Formats: sequence, C-alpha cells, structure tokens
Amino acid sequence: MLLKTNNLKFINNQILYKVFFIALISINALSAQEIIEDKKEEKPIEKKEKVLGDFKPVKVDGVASVIGDFIVLESDVPKRREEIKAAGGNVDGVSDCELMGSILEEKLYAHHAIQDSIIVSDIEVRGQVDYQIQQFLQYFQGDMEKLVAYYKKDDEESLRDEMFEITKNNELAKRMQGKIVEEVEITPEEVREYFNKIPVDNRPVFGTELKVAQIVAEPKVSEEEEKRIIDRLYGFREDVMVKGASFRSKVVLYGEDPGLKQSGYVYTLDRKKPKMVKEFRQAAFALQEGEVSEPFKTDFGYHIVYCQKIRGQQYVVSHILLKPKVSTQAINEAKERLEKVRQRIVDGDISFSDAAKEASDEKETKNDGGQLINPETQDYNFELTRMEPSLYAQIQNLKDNEVSLVLTDQDNRGNTKFKILTVSDRIDEHKADYARDFLKIKELALKEKQLRAIDKWQSEKIMDTYIKISGSYRDCDYSGNWLKK
Repeated sequence: MLLKTNNLKFINNQILYKVFFIALISINALSAQEIIEDKKEEKPIEKKEKVLGDFKPVKVDGVASVIGDFIVLESDVPKRREEIKAAGGNVDGVSDCELMGSILEEKLYAHHAIQDSIIVSDIEVRGQVDYQIQQFLQYFQGDMEKLVAYYKKDDEESLRDEMFEITKNNELAKRMQGKIVEEVEITPEEVREYFNKIPVDNRPVFGTELKVAQIVAEPKVSEEEEKRIIDRLYGFREDVMVKGASFRSKVVLYGEDPGLKQSGYVYTLDRKKPKMVKEFRQAAFALQEGEVSEPFKTDFGYHIVYCQKIRGQQYVVSHILLKPKVSTQAINEAKERLEKVRQRIVDGDISFSDAAKEASDEKETKNDGGQLINPETQDYNFELTRMEPSLYAQIQNLKDNEVSLVLTDQDNRGNTKFKILTVSDRIDEHKADYARDFLKIKELALKEKQLRAIDKWQSEKIMDTYIKISGSYRDCDYSGNWLKK
C-alpha cells in the first residue's frame, strides 16, 4: 500500500524542517551532503568481506535518491530521524517516506540556491561552525578531544569539515526559502477574505491572554566602587602597553567574562556583521594590532579590549571584564525604595503606570507604564499557556490590577534586582474575533500565502530538476510530485 505524505504541512506540525531548518544539528547524526558528478549512480556502495578465502560483497550503504547535484543515501533517513529526536522533535508514527520527502525538499532548495548564485561566504560558515563547536564544548568542559571522540571523528579537522558542509548547505537552503517568500505581502482585504473563508465553527480559538506590567528597582553601584574598577583596568593596560605583560595572563587571572574561556580567550568580530554590544564594537574597531583600549562601560560591567590581529574586516580581540560589586546597603536601599512605591500604588496615591514612569529603573519598559512586550509577538499580550514559566509563576495568583509583593529577581547578567508586577488586562479564551485579533489573523493569513508561494515554486522546480528516486522510496505517495508522474 502506498504511504501518503504531506511534507510541508507535516513538517510544520512536527517541528521538523518546514520553512527554516534546525540551526544546530546533532553531530552524532551528521547527514551526507556529498556533491556528485555522475547523476546516474544508483548502485549500493560495497565493501569486501573475506570469508573462507573468498571475498563476499556486503552492502554498506546505497543511493536512495539523486536531486540536482546532491545524493541522499539510504542511511540519511534513519539519521534524520535521530536528528529530529536530538532536537526535541516527536517522530512517533512518522514514516520513512515522510522523512525522505523532507530531505528531498531540503536538497531542492540547496540545489537551486547554488543555481541562483545565492552566496554564503566560507568565512560566515566557519563563524557559525566556531559558534556551534563552542556550544557543544560546554557539555565536555571545554575538552576538544572528548568532543571529537564522542562524535566518532578522527580529529578536530574532520569534525569541522563535516560540520562546514552541513552548515553551508543548510544556510543555502534557508536563504533560498527566504528568497521565495521575501516579496510575499498581504493586504488588509486579503486578511479579511482569509478570515471570512473560515467556517464559524472552525475558527481558531485563542487562549487566555494577559497584559503584564512591572516596576524594577536595581541596586546602585557606588562611585567609589566604579572608580576602583576603572583604576584597576588602567593598571592592567599599563602593565601590557608599557611593561610588556601578557594580556592573556591578565584575562585568565582576572577576567569575569564566563564565555571567553570556551572561545579560547578570543572573540572574532566582523565589521559587516554586528556581534557584541555597540560600545564593545566601537572600542575594538578603533584599535590597531597590539593596542589596548582605555576602560569603557557596558551593561555587563567595565572592560578593556586588546586587538590581537586584524584580517581585513575581521578583528581578533580579547578583553578583560570586571563587574563592580554592589554593597549590601545598596541592595537594602533598592528593596526599601520599591516597597514605598508599592505602598503608594496600593493606597491609591499613584497609578501603576505613572509609578513606573516615575520610579522604574528598567529603561525598556518605564516610559510605557511598565508594560512588558511579548518577544514572540511584539505586542503586549501574553497567551497564558505559552507564557515563560518563571513569569507565569510570578503572576499566576494575581487578580486583575492587584499588585504583587516585592519580588527578588536576577537579570541575565546575574545582578540582583527587585520588582513588582500587575496584570493590567485579561482577555479570556475566545474564538478568533477579526477586530480584536487582527494581528494574529494577519500572521496566519500571511503564512498560508507564503506556503502557497513555496508550493508553487516547488512544483515548478521539481519539473526543471534532475531527480531520481530508487528502491522502496519509489513506492511512497509524496505530496510533491517527486516521482514526476
């Protein structure tokens, strides 16, 4: 019996590889990305096994399909299954035919990205590989030998080479997909037509949504502490620039950037691709080789940067980060200050919104009355069932417009801060309403239009591309016309 696949929609539902592929692939399931020269190659790859003096051919792997300049080996399908599991996907009930369909799509995009002269620079790919390697090394306490051994590679170079090919082809595919939909736009009238076509009983149901606001009090660092840190950095700079001391030794002994060790105590910055905060980039790009910057401040603390090497637009730098210490007195003062603000709100002397504008130390929200922005939707609404767990825990028992007690929190840099929260609005679970939920409906309508554009492109390119599918995979009933019937 033929197996029915529906690649695009299936992939979307199973978080496989719908519009953009998984960025960090489990190297333990590295897929073949070999470019072939002879498109007629279909024979299984064999090795010779000696048996009683004779050689017996043993099938090791076979070519399952050829698409454009790429081949898909039979082993790629089970490898893909393992990749999805490693990335947290659910493959229960997923057939090999469905996985093959997703791989064929992937290769079709990559092939035509090359044909369309979409450029992915080797420097960019190596940068991505470097980042991925550093992420993986975190699980091996920075030990490269353990990482290489775990993924059964001969050496670091072979691991990087294989990651390079996979990353480059995935990036080509992603950019090809982006090119297909980049000019797809949707008008308000199209949104209305999309919504009106949905039967009333089948309209999407949006869960309970909340609007949340907060006021933040951050303990202040004393001027004396800031001066102590700056003077110390000036001392390090003089040791290196005047006395010839090793900057790396200073970093190892005194630096407080936890990510620097894992990157080999250097960062590579590219003028064309912003990385690190603005102040850091400005200080680094103003240096010549061998120079050390003067101390400067970012949200992370105080730094000096050393320029180790300049390669065209790329700067190889290191830095020493020192974080000023906050006194116990400053911590207590911040908490007491917020307690007083809360009491004024509870007593009705000031609204939560006005108190945020007057007293909050969080610059991102204070001028908006403390309203938090949902990072996924870029609006003020948080769907209750999809809310970030720590935020949900802080507001789950609050009634509308009730003010929480003063909560102790930490920012992403580990600094202590205090905050109070309130639920400023609540929309109960409801069926989609055109006026109220316009932005969500627009997003759904745009995605549908993008899918249609991708389906149309895929149908056309399948007919224009050399495709050969072998063995049992010819018995699959693909949603795309991969068999060109």
